[in-house]
Parts: sequence; C-alpha cells; structure tokens
Amino acid sequence: MDSFTKLNELKNILEDMGGVLVALSGGIDSSFLLKVSKDVLGNRAVAATAISYIYPSWEINEAREFAKELGVEHVEIEFDPLTDVLGFKNNPIDRCYICKRTVFSKLISFANEVGIDYVVDGTNADDLKDYRPGLRAIEELKVKSPLLMAGLTKEDIRFLAKEMGLKFYDKPSFACLATRIPYGDEINKIKLKMIDDAEVFLINKGFKNVRVRCHGNIARIEVSKNDFKKFFSMELIDEVEKKLKEIGFKYVSLDLTGYKTGSLNLGVK
Repeated sequence: MDSFTKLNELKNILEDMGGVLVALSGGIDSSFLLKVSKDVLGNRAVAATAISYIYPSWEINEAREFAKELGVEHVEIEFDPLTDVLGFKNNPIDRCYICKRTVFSKLISFANEVGIDYVVDGTNADDLKDYRPGLRAIEELKVKSPLLMAGLTKEDIRFLAKEMGLKFYDKPSFACLATRIPYGDEINKIKLKMIDDAEVFLINKGFKNVRVRCHGNIARIEVSKNDFKKFFSMELIDEVEKKLKEIGFKYVSLDLTGYKTGSLNLGVK
C-alpha cells in the first residue's frame, strides 16, 4: 500500500475506536498519531504525557506545545521510575518492559476514570525491527498501536507529516534517557541529568541526530557521520570538552561509528 492508502486505513481504525487517549511523548510518531486522531475524532481524542526525569526535558515541552497548538485536552501523569518501577535502577535488559508496564498502567487507569475505551501509542511498523522489550508490555496491557495496525513505517509517517505541513516531519527519533546507559550499569538521577544537559547543549550547537552514551565517567558522543566535519573544529571540540566536563564527565569521546539508534542493543536478543 502507498502512504495515502495507509493513512486512510489509519483514519478508519481511529473512527472505529470512537475515542482515544494518545500516549504523547513529543516524538514524531505519537505527535502524528495525535494530529490524525484530532482530525478524525475531534474532542474525542485526548493526549496524555508521562512526566519524569528519564525523558528529555525539551521533548516534554514540545509535547505540551503541540497539544496546545492542536487544541486537544492534554493531561500530564507524573511518575518516578526509581521508586515506582521495581528493579528499574538496576537497568536489566528488560528495563523498557517493566517501565512501560508501569507507565501504561497509569494511562489505562486514567482512561478508565474518564470513560475512554482505548489507550493508543505511536508504535510503527519499523519498530518491530529493533530490540524493543517495551512492545511486550503494550501487547499484554492491550494498548492499541494504530500506526502499526495500518502498516505505517517511519518513512510513511515523515512523508505524510510533511504533506500535512507539520514542522516536525524531519525530527530525529529520541528515546528515554535511560537508553544512554549500558544494561547492568545502575541508573540514577545524577547520570540522567548529566546526559540530558549534555544532549541539550549539543542540540543547541546544531547537531540534530545526537546521543550522549554514559559509560561511568566517560561520555561517548554519537552524531551523524554527515556532521563529523562540523564537529571537527578545534574551537568546538574544546567547547564541547569543557562543557561536558563541567556537567560532570571526566572523559569525553566521539564514537567514530557515528549515530546509531539503539547502539546499546547490539548483541541483545
């Protein structure tokens, strides 16, 4: 199917649901889903964002701004993974599963309270290609994934978002900050704050696809290979090193492989 055929299928799926609570992270997938849900269902589409220090601060703000721009009701549900999610701080390989179980259980409880039948998320067809234990939680809790159900890929979503005039159509994919910490390394607020501050600094320097992986006191920076030339300015290198050391890292490195989504999932089955 072409992108427009998949879009029509998505609209039919949402219309059949009648009313949805969209888990809005601020990323392109959930934002696109919210836009189409609003177009199809009007005020029967409500957005919900989980608020926690494990999410990039700027992306939470973008979720707020987009929901306001669309004029949809937007609820914020706070949670603390280090206290609410059993075993999260130990960073097991199914960390995403146990976290999503907690988050989506909270969203489902809210939906039940206000009489919304379906909680939906932004999982798309390409998400099945990576190690994503969180998908198991989605399935167990019977959360619906309309983009996946309609067969929409990331390429479809970017294309359609651009056709709709949505400014975020080329927005890079981001994920919770805990994904920057290797499995088995303890997760704590200090590390998460260091990662968030470092990535915000690099984004403000013009790097769109960026990750700061935290290996103890070492920052391993990933940027797109297309941005290597921009990175290799002695003035910028000195500025990045100084800033990240001020943030709390002892050593600062650039990964010569370049940016890769889910690079810490290599070898995980």
